[in-house]
Amino acid sequence: MATLTELKCAVRETLESRGVLGQLKARIRAEVFSALDDQREPRPPLSHENLLINELIREYLEFNKYGYTASVLTAESGQPEVPLDREFLANELKVTEDASSKYLSSTAWCPIL
Repeated sequence: MATLTELKCAVRETLESRGVLGQLKARIRAEVFSALDDQREPRPPLSHENLLINELIREYLEFNKYGYTASVLTAESGQPEVPLDREFLANELKVTEDASSKYLSSTAWCPIL
């Protein structure tokens, strides 16, 4: 029979190998930031420009596999959980895709402005 320590190690290794542990840590960090946020000073409303800037930052983070950081950005900034449509974002920024940027569409998009 496994000891409690061995069981903890096995659970931790399993969560790490599945990529769940990092996600849980990021979610806990986001919740801690939210709990510590001074609610007496409301954040300014998320302007259209800031929404687009945050979305570009999220695209960059996700493209580079910084998913945990992206989840904290989303929670802390008030950015919608669902990313903006790629075509909408390109139209708003007046960016046209070339062959190399279309290749990125299967993963994430990081336009060069």
